[in-house]
This record gives sequence, C-alpha cells and structure tokens, in this order.
Amino acid sequence: MAIPPRTPPLPPSWSRYVTETVKGSHQFTVRGFSLAKGMGPGRHLASDIFAVGGYHWAVYFYPDGKNAEDNSNYVSVFVALASDGIDVRALFDLTLLDQSGRGRHKIHSHFGRKLDSGPYTLKYRGSMWGYKRFYKRSLLEDSDFLKNDCLVMNCTVGVVKNRMETPKDIQIHVPRSDMGRCFKELLSRGIGCDITFEVRDEKVRAHKWILAARSPVFKAQFFGPIGKPDLHTVVVEDVEPVVFKAMVNFMYTDELPSIPELAGSASTWTSTVVVQHLLAAADRYGLDRLRILCESKLCDELTPETVATTLALAEQHHCAELKSACLRFAAVRENLGGH
Repeated sequence: MAIPPRTPPLPPSWSRYVTETVKGSHQFTVRGFSLAKGMGPGRHLASDIFAVGGYHWAVYFYPDGKNAEDNSNYVSVFVALASDGIDVRALFDLTLLDQSGRGRHKIHSHFGRKLDSGPYTLKYRGSMWGYKRFYKRSLLEDSDFLKNDCLVMNCTVGVVKNRMETPKDIQIHVPRSDMGRCFKELLSRGIGCDITFEVRDEKVRAHKWILAARSPVFKAQFFGPIGKPDLHTVVVEDVEPVVFKAMVNFMYTDELPSIPELAGSASTWTSTVVVQHLLAAADRYGLDRLRILCESKLCDELTPETVATTLALAEQHHCAELKSACLRFAAVRENLGGH
C-alpha cells in the first residue's frame, strides 16, 4: 500500500505590534525679555503653532511665572496641545540654549531616561506639560542664556504612535503604462482625426488636440488668439514626409520612432540623416524632449562621414553638448582616418 506524501506544514502566521515615537522640533526665540517682565503671573508669550505626529503644538513662556503663589521668582515654560485630541501620549524636551557657545544648555527631557509611568498623557486640547519653576529669574538675567535681551528655546515633541505589522503575502502587479500604445493606435487607424497635413505628395492625418498639447507651435496655430480651430488641412513645407511622420509619431508615443519602419525598405534615407532632419523639425515645433533624444542618438552614432554635417546642425540649432561631442570626436586623429 502506497504511503501518501506528507503535506509540508504551513509556515506559522505572525503579526507585530510596534510602538514608536514620531519626533519633531521647534525653536522659539523671545526678543526683548526685559520688556516682557511685569506682564503678570499667568500671562504668557506663545510660539507659533507647529505640527508633530498629526497634532499641533505650541510653546508657552511665562516671564512672571504661571502662578503667583509659588512662581513669582521663576519663569515658567510649558508645551501645549493646540489641536483636538484625546489622551495623546507624548515625550518632551525643553532646552534653554547657552548663547556663549560653550554648550552648557539647560535641558529638561523625557528622552533617554527611565520613565516610571510611561509617556505623558495630554487629555484634551489645551492640556500642557512643562515646568512652573523652569528657571529662577534672577539667575537667568545674569546667565549666558540671555544675550542682547534675547533667549532661545528648543522644544522637541515625540508623539507615541502604534501600528500593526503583518506579512505581505499578496503583491499586486501594476502593468506599465500603455498610454503611448493607445494613442499610437488612434493615429495609425485614423480614429477621430480632424486635421490633415499635406507634406510633399503624402498626407498625414492627426488630432489637433493631441498636437496642441505637445507642441506650443501647434497650440498657437489651432487654438491661439489668432489661431484657426476650424482648420482641416495644413500644407507643410521644408519638412520631408518621413521626418514629419516621425515627429507626429513621437508626439503620440513620447518615444523616438523606428526610422526604417517609417522610411520603408526602398528609401534611400539613412537613419542618421532622418534624425538630423528630425532634430531641426523638433526645434522648429518646440519639441524639446524630441530634440534632446535626437542629440543623444546623433552623439552615439557619430562617424567620420556624419561628424561634419552633425556639427553644422548643432551649431545652427544651438545644441551645445552635441557640438562639444562633435569637436571631441574630430579632435581624435584616428576617428578621421589619420595616422
């Protein structure tokens, strides 16, 4: 009797609950400290509101203390929850900066120390954490924390966040964009074409709205202030049919088209000559990406037979990088058949 094969055990499932802090900092400067004194206990100067961990916060500085009964000789500093939230758990760091450059800052921090009761919990909007007796005023006024009647504080807030991690067994494959293929099919099948270009003895049909979206020249011609949106036929001069077709194909696909496919097997046009003419057409119709693609292809295909015409073309159409490539190619004697 055959023994059935054993089914391999399934891998154990797992999940992970992660608790971490999302940290952010804000620097609060108080200028004119001597003028802020005397505003009275319980009155504060507030920093601008800053965002950390999905909540808004503010620093409150009390020059005459938060409470009159036990803070008359101290400045008070607090961090306040300035947005709606319930039981927001956070860690804090309040640092009074030493402006002498010696780095002797006054630091009150939750970070990096053992917390007996965990992070501080702010129950609702307006809840605060801080120190009523942050620093004795008489000592502050004679310290390096106060310079030119100005003091600077850094406030760091670490909001406690929770998230669940699970294995990602399913991956969804996103196909590559086929927009260019779809547009090219419209062009090749003539679906919805509304403009015909007469180029020499050939006719090239296209869509005005696509051409206008790609070329500022066509946009002005069809839809500009003096454009002709009802135009149905345009005669194109000074551009060969194979070059114009290549340019229109690019505007639909955003890719340099196959030159042999467009030119046909019986054509005497070489790929380099077509691309040279295509660069000139791209410059004429404001197709910057096509112009750069042509520059790159011509640079890759430099030969002793093409370098002179390519250099002249680069000079005429202000293609600085292509011009440099031609000059470097020509400067190598071996490239031109020298010994």
